[in-house]
Amino acid sequence: MMYFFWSLPALVVLATILSGRTNITVASVLGLMATIPVALLAGPTTFALDQLTEALLRGLWIGAVITPYILGGLLFWQVAARGPADSSPAMTGQSIGPDQDAWSPLARRRMAFFACFLIGPFAESVTGFGVGMLGTVILLRRFNFAPRHLMVFALLSQTVIPWGAMSSGTLLAAAYARIPAVQLALHTAIPVALLMLVWLGLFWQTARRAGLSAGWSESLREITWIVTSLLALAVATLHLGPETALLAAYGPLIVLRYLLDLRPDRRHTRAAARKILPYVLLIGGLALSRLQPELRHFLSTFGQFTLFDDLPAWSPLFHAGSWLIAGSLIILLLRRQAGSLRQEAGTAWRTGKHAVLTLFLFAMMAEVLTAAGISGAFASATFTVLGEKAILVTPLLSGGFAVLANSGNPANSLFMPSQVALAYQAGLSIPAVAALQHASGMCLGFFSPVRMSIAASLAGGHGEERRVYGQVLPFGLAALLLLIGMAMWVASTGRTN
Repeated sequence: MMYFFWSLPALVVLATILSGRTNITVASVLGLMATIPVALLAGPTTFALDQLTEALLRGLWIGAVITPYILGGLLFWQVAARGPADSSPAMTGQSIGPDQDAWSPLARRRMAFFACFLIGPFAESVTGFGVGMLGTVILLRRFNFAPRHLMVFALLSQTVIPWGAMSSGTLLAAAYARIPAVQLALHTAIPVALLMLVWLGLFWQTARRAGLSAGWSESLREITWIVTSLLALAVATLHLGPETALLAAYGPLIVLRYLLDLRPDRRHTRAAARKILPYVLLIGGLALSRLQPELRHFLSTFGQFTLFDDLPAWSPLFHAGSWLIAGSLIILLLRRQAGSLRQEAGTAWRTGKHAVLTLFLFAMMAEVLTAAGISGAFASATFTVLGEKAILVTPLLSGGFAVLANSGNPANSLFMPSQVALAYQAGLSIPAVAALQHASGMCLGFFSPVRMSIAASLAGGHGEERRVYGQVLPFGLAALLLLIGMAMWVASTGRTN
């Protein structure tokens, strides 16, 4: 019976989401409301009000450190993507290449790959919130693909989602796991790379059905680009940190691929250069601030504020979210559009408010469950029953919550502390277990009904959702089996770090 009480916060969140009557923010509010009395009255250890206050404050601090990535990324994308005379921040795609009739089937396939695996992840990394899907659809809409094919291409922009929204989800998961964000991101790169085999298979099937068949040489070329992209991402993560790694790794590759595939004339090159200049300056500045030792030390220590020794510190001059906000202000000033700041900030808040609110609420839930000993007790009970094989249920639990919530953050907040405690007790690699938990929650969100509805809306495919699910679900099963196979490998290897 006690374990039922300890499960109530997760069950409340799950039941609220399954009801379909409220959004994830309401679910997180109810989850926190259930967590507090359970922790105070039924926790396995004594849990007083002062401990509750500290746990809630820890959750608030985690949210405060992560929030600038979300809102800053949204603000920067809106401002940078809007030209001086534009009325909409959406890219038109007209400067990307020639008119529709000039594209051969091979050129269309290469543009589809470019949009799905480079442009889409890049846009998602800056902002999150499905902007990668928007960028992919904008680039491919000119080809008049069937909506169901365009929906799949849009979903494929989500394949490097642990680095989405300036890696805010990865930074949050690292805070829950109490390990460095770089370490978690590098370990997460392993399942992400393996899952690329599944996503490439889905791309090849969709391309063939959309009339973009190609020989094995083109498929090998695509594999080479994927391998190159992931290696560059891993290197950038190691040296720059996860929040700016994808921008720095994919930015040059996007330029190279654009020049190789499209061979633009001077007019198209100038137009593209104007579009990407804000991103080039931002990425260059962030890379310099992290690669130059003296500058890195100054920026990371000046004004640094640390509230808890085991949680991320706040360094206003080093935080990438600060750079995004400052970059947005500079662009508006240079364009003499400072008067639109309030409107842009309001749009960013309306877009990101649910993500921000749930970030704070789930972070507080995770800290309370950990401080009250509930996460550790669950881990001990699970280990007693299943041993190290308990890790095999991680992809099912985390993936299931991600599909329901359209985010890996709820699963990480609810399960990451207990997964880490389980890894300690079973003698498993802490980063490997944390990465499996994180990758399962983030990557299987690909199949979320919310994400599917966004893809349908962007591609004009309302009514096609069931047909698309029929195509992608076998790949979802393959992804789940792959993650379970990784869990078996982690359980069998024991402590490796």
